[in-house]
Amino acid sequence: MKPDGRRRPLPARVFQRLGGALFTPILIITASLACEGQQISAQDTAVNQAFLQKLVLAAMDRTHHSVCYVSSYVRIPYPGGDVPADTGVCTDEIVRIYRAAGVDLPKEVYEDIVQNFAAYPHRWQGETARPDSNIDHRRVPNLMVFFSRKGESLPKSSRAEAPGDLVTWDLSGGVPHIGMVVDARGSATGPYMIVHNIGAGPKMEDVLFRWKITGHYRYLGPKS
Repeated sequence: MKPDGRRRPLPARVFQRLGGALFTPILIITASLACEGQQISAQDTAVNQAFLQKLVLAAMDRTHHSVCYVSSYVRIPYPGGDVPADTGVCTDEIVRIYRAAGVDLPKEVYEDIVQNFAAYPHRWQGETARPDSNIDHRRVPNLMVFFSRKGESLPKSSRAEAPGDLVTWDLSGGVPHIGMVVDARGSATGPYMIVHNIGAGPKMEDVLFRWKITGHYRYLGPKS
């Protein structure tokens, strides 16, 4: 210590020794955390892929069910409810696919609409100015907003879709439609096929580019 009470600066060789002692463990810890982060990322990827595979299997299973295309308004128990099992539209098939994978999509959609009502479209005749758990999840435009908010909105370029993804179309005249991509192809070099209900019940068909694509999404369920 100097006579004026101030501490003397450490000699350079001592500082270097201390620096080596102090910073080396930090480098080791940082490297360890980086490796751990890579492991977590790999685990997340594996979990996501497993969930997408569940969706694909659930979608393909839907093609074995007989469903009459009925679009009328139905009161549905909340949460966990559904329209009668032998009826439904394109959105009801998406609901059933996600429910088979453990996600109550109507509940997730309704809760987000309640909290973010202004973010969703409000253009249906006779619609009340409030969320409706009976019908909100059955409207394709609502699902498009929900999937873009809570999942990923992906490019609509050709052949970019992957099994487990969701695709929306304009059938013409502003009529919306939705289906799920599955891991089967109509031909060896063709695009993935789609499970959807366009009027004759849930079918797996080579229709990805039959209509104008309006959206491409990936939704892995609510984030824990």
